[in-house]
Amino acid sequence: MIVYTDTVDDIDASQLTGFFVDWGWPAHPTPETHLRLLQNSAEVVLAIDDETTQIVGYITAISDGVLSAYIPLLEVLQPYQGRNIGSDLVRRMLDKLQHLYMIDLLCDAGVQPFYERLGMQPATGMLIRNYNQQTGTG
Repeated sequence: MIVYTDTVDDIDASQLTGFFVDWGWPAHPTPETHLRLLQNSAEVVLAIDDETTQIVGYITAISDGVLSAYIPLLEVLQPYQGRNIGSDLVRRMLDKLQHLYMIDLLCDAGVQPFYERLGMQPATGMLIRNYNQQTGTG
């Protein structure tokens, strides 16, 4: 069974293996760096396989806590995809952020229909990607 939590207090880096690899990142954060990014996020929701205690999905948000939040990361491990875990993570995060004026995220056009089904709308944005900083150690 999948259980959800919004705290990282009892999470160990060993529970965060297998993430970032399906994104095609040539270099990706280690589980230790992944844990740090979860700890430093304003909000987080984790999906945990209660039989293995493995984190199988997560979503993060950074926020000023007043008007705005940005959702930079959502990922579900491939063996757990297709079970509505990603949708559950987004819904839970949007519930946590519903008091804010704006909740933004950037995504590829191919996944916009997923977010539209969850109440979000397409927008135009700009970005910078420093690929040499992709591991989060820099």
